[in-house]
Amino acid sequence: MIFTKLILAHLLGDFILQPNSWVADKENRKLKSKYLYFHVLIHTLLSFIFLWDIQLWWVALVVGISHYIIDALKLSFQNIKTKKRWFFIDQLLHVLVILGISFYYKEFNLNFIEDQQFLKIFIAALFLTTPASVFIKILLSSWTPVSEELNKLQTESLTSAGKYIGILERLLVFTFILVNHWEGVGFMVAAKSVFRFSDLAQAKQRKLTEYVLIGTLLSFGLAVLTGILIK
Repeated sequence: MIFTKLILAHLLGDFILQPNSWVADKENRKLKSKYLYFHVLIHTLLSFIFLWDIQLWWVALVVGISHYIIDALKLSFQNIKTKKRWFFIDQLLHVLVILGISFYYKEFNLNFIEDQQFLKIFIAALFLTTPASVFIKILLSSWTPVSEELNKLQTESLTSAGKYIGILERLLVFTFILVNHWEGVGFMVAAKSVFRFSDLAQAKQRKLTEYVLIGTLLSFGLAVLTGILIK
């Protein structure tokens, strides 16, 4: 398949065959960096080598030109604050180009949108992200710790870490249930108990510990219930 070959070429060119020194030089000199052009040339050659079809020469050329345009945009507009954001935008655009080529050759289609099972799983996974976080926050609103305890918890942890931990744990639990590996759910509960509740216990914050415990159980419960409903 063209898609898998181009993705392989992309991973090799963007991560394996691009030294950190090249990345640093590109970020410093931007479009004047010779390594930008070496990088684009490597992507073009890798695409042609993996496709290995003279009739698909234009595909390798499109990959190379689009890669230059996307990388040039990233280098021109990113700064220290937006570097992380531009990394993901850059990778997304590269993958979209490869997907566009694959759609042109009819390797993929949008028929999966009409698949009821796919839609159910997608909606369930979407619900377990931010919507579930909002539900849990509202359910816990009457037990929210006093501001001093909550501020202490927030200052001792990463920004929004709890929110993203909750989303990831719910999606993992949901996945374990879909693939009939309930032992994975037990592993998740045990792992979080070790790393989370031991710290809270040492801090001797009983109310805060109970608050986090209820939130965790609600989080796992929503994921388990959603998984069972989809099954």
